[in-house]
Amino acid sequence: MAGEILGVIGTGRMGGPMAGRLMDAGYSLVVYDTQAEATQPLVKRGALLASSPADVASRSDIVLASLPTPDIVKAVALGQDGIGSGNRAKIVIDLSTSGPGAAKLVAEGLKAKGMTLVDAPVSGGIKGAVNGTLAVMVSCPQATYDIVQPILKNFGKLFYTGDKPGVAQTAKLANNLMAAAALVITSEAVAMGVKGGVNAKVLIDIINASSGRNSASEDKFPRAVLPGTFDFGFATGLSYKDVRLCVDEAEAMGVPMVCGAVVRQMLAITNAKYGASSDFTSIAKVLEEWAGVEMRG
Repeated sequence: MAGEILGVIGTGRMGGPMAGRLMDAGYSLVVYDTQAEATQPLVKRGALLASSPADVASRSDIVLASLPTPDIVKAVALGQDGIGSGNRAKIVIDLSTSGPGAAKLVAEGLKAKGMTLVDAPVSGGIKGAVNGTLAVMVSCPQATYDIVQPILKNFGKLFYTGDKPGVAQTAKLANNLMAAAALVITSEAVAMGVKGGVNAKVLIDIINASSGRNSASEDKFPRAVLPGTFDFGFATGLSYKDVRLCVDEAEAMGVPMVCGAVVRQMLAITNAKYGASSDFTSIAKVLEEWAGVEMRG
């Protein structure tokens, strides 16, 4: 049995399965989520329910957070009754995609409270969270990394990006921009193919056996577009947030993002048309409407 008591804040679609994997590994958990029902499967397994992020940080040795937006990350870490108000935990692992700016701000705020931030965004979706096959990008001091490595290994493959907060976030945003871009360009190409008389499934098979294959053609199209279910498991609003963060950070660094700006626009359109809670594979639905085709097979 693992000795540390771990706190988990945010036990939703990603945080819930990750917390479950920690319990499978023998860790004792203290959990909190603003949606109380999200904690119930873990509480039924023996996790203790906390009343606030501060309560989590007062009852655990290390706190992990999996939250949807930078503003929520900042509020949960540094706000009233936030993690920083706790009196026990000294290490905070943020598994969210919050961007480099928020990570630096949170790291500074927690440091003033005697806590160290582990910037550890994850990639691989709900399936990766359930199966423990996520990519986990980590930036924090080396000594802290040595402590948290055994915990994070339960989630998947670790990539240490150095000791500066925000660097792991930069890596995550780069990945998520490319994932969204692959979905946009694949949707355009398949819509053109279908309009030209090629069966959608046959075209996807051709792309996957050829030089155009990508994460959308190999995974998202077969799972969520060709069946017409549009249920891959990643919200349009979250993808739009990630791509906006990425393009904004790049521009602040002086890196031009010509393609990135177009991907952001496509997500803005999808978000406006189908709503933030829609699946981000709904990008393909936008192309279907514009092209007057259905990509099924």
